[in-house]
Amino acid sequence: MSDAFDKGMEVRRAVLGDAHVDRAEAAKTELDKPFQTLITEGAWGTVWASDAITRRERSMLTLALLAATGNFEEIPMHIRATARTGASREDVIEAFQHVAIYAGVPKANHAIKLAKATFAEMEDQP
Repeated sequence: MSDAFDKGMEVRRAVLGDAHVDRAEAAKTELDKPFQTLITEGAWGTVWASDAITRRERSMLTLALLAATGNFEEIPMHIRATARTGASREDVIEAFQHVAIYAGVPKANHAIKLAKATFAEMEDQP
């Protein structure tokens, strides 16, 4: 594999946790292997690996962009990642308030609903 892949896997594990990445890797097939390589190298090995902004800031941006574009399926995963990126609950709400103003209240409202449920699940886990 490439250096970007190796760095991407390192960052991906640091942000999402070993358990999540292990599940994703176990579910990978020959069909989606090129896609998984692409996101590991591009998203994790290039964008998330950059030192230009902090992981806390990157986490907030990611959550806001997911909500603003209506990609709600990944919000719980990235809410769980805030435990590793340093983004607080208040940071998340601030990001979603920006979504409300610039992309629409319904999108922000749904993202906040997902965040509340995910934070509650996180509290229930040891």
